[in-house]
Amino acid sequence: MIERIKEKLKNMVILRSLRARIFLIILLAGVVPSILMRYGIVENYEERAVELRTTAVQNQLMIVANHLISNNYLANYRSEDINFRTSKEVINAELEMLSNLYEGRVMIVNSNLKVIKDTYGISEGKTIISEEVIKCFQGKNTSHYDPEHGYIEMTTPIVENVAVKLEDGSEGSTGVVKGVMLTSISNNSIVSTMEVLNRKAIILEMLMIMAIVALAFILSIVMTRPFNRIVDAINKVKAGYSDEEISVPDYVETVHIVEAFNQVLKRMKALDDSRQEFVANVSHELKTPMTSVKVLADSLLAQENAPAQLYREFMEDMVSEIDRESRIITDLLALVKMDKKVQDLNITTLNINELAELILKRLRPIARKKDVEVVFESIRPVVAEVDEVKMTLIMTNLVENAIKYNKEHGWVKVTLDADHQFFIFEVSDSGIGIPEEALAQIYERFYRVDKSHSREIGGTGLGLAITKSSVLLHRGSITVTSTEGEGSSFLVKIPLNYIAQ
Repeated sequence: MIERIKEKLKNMVILRSLRARIFLIILLAGVVPSILMRYGIVENYEERAVELRTTAVQNQLMIVANHLISNNYLANYRSEDINFRTSKEVINAELEMLSNLYEGRVMIVNSNLKVIKDTYGISEGKTIISEEVIKCFQGKNTSHYDPEHGYIEMTTPIVENVAVKLEDGSEGSTGVVKGVMLTSISNNSIVSTMEVLNRKAIILEMLMIMAIVALAFILSIVMTRPFNRIVDAINKVKAGYSDEEISVPDYVETVHIVEAFNQVLKRMKALDDSRQEFVANVSHELKTPMTSVKVLADSLLAQENAPAQLYREFMEDMVSEIDRESRIITDLLALVKMDKKVQDLNITTLNINELAELILKRLRPIARKKDVEVVFESIRPVVAEVDEVKMTLIMTNLVENAIKYNKEHGWVKVTLDADHQFFIFEVSDSGIGIPEEALAQIYERFYRVDKSHSREIGGTGLGLAITKSSVLLHRGSITVTSTEGEGSSFLVKIPLNYIAQ
């Protein structure tokens, strides 16, 4: 009971782990994109807002630069002429308006790199040498955004068109940079808008995360439900409440798992049926000789003055039954050793042709008693790494069965062949054959196709089971083809070189 509870808890942990993984995958698949989207939107807005603000300010500064040239501001900024003073006040007012509008600072630098106007009134008359100003005098506009200190700095050239004589002698004009407007504007409005946008994005993101969490939780339950059904079905089979095949066709994965489990279940049923039949057969086979011995002994005891000849006949029958019991026990022990893989193979390099001829020489007297002709066809010499005892067992069982279950005046053909990797030992006969429905069971222990006929012939019913186990120990294969009433053919295929397990 405790083990069952532990197993159930283990299954629950496995399912919860799977559910947690599905939940995390869905959650990450939803949350990560939403976070990236928020950062992407905010950063993209900041970049775009700075670009638009810079362009707008540059356009207004260009207008002011044109006013500076048209009013000769750079040359007469110290003049006290009343007419120039009026235009100067208008231009200064425009500069102050720009400075206040964009919360910034505008400085006008002449060709001598002196500041002739500063809206902050701090740097007028000072010389300013900066990379941006120098580049602007060379005709390159610059702009720089400093989010850490919260300002956008840009330069605007003050260009005057000057008449020049062209190479062809005609007159033209060209732009000459007379001064530079160095402007710094605040990004407070951009930051404020970004903060509002970020707050709204966070709220939207939280709502999305809540929805994704709920969806992930629901989907994790729904997606693991088929696996719950599989675990419940397996637990029922394990507990012995059911032995029916299960079906969970929800996903391709569950179908594969269920199919594999059903195959295992079929195998377990077959093994269980085989075990039950094996126990019944063993009980019957071991009990039959002992029953015969007891009947013979009781018969002798019931006769007070039984003749010596009768005693001898009964004792011979008892010895025969005891020998039969001994053969059954010996074969059972051999099978048990093969099943447990405790019997090591004694591998030697063996001439298979000579071994086959020796075995056939021993079995031909049995064949002659039934008037069965035994033919051996050796297609080529075969030398292989095998266990001589097991190989003798394989060949003897197959040839002996072919003789025993043959017809009078029948034949047995033994063929030995090989290729570069395997050697083939085939035994064909003209015997009674095997029904098609029995072919899959002939290697089971104590299985007999015709039980009454098998009793007459003798044997333990373990020969083919031992033969197959011996073949498998050599990493070989055994196949059979048969037609009822016409005969059978057993084909054994074993590697020439032993493959260690």
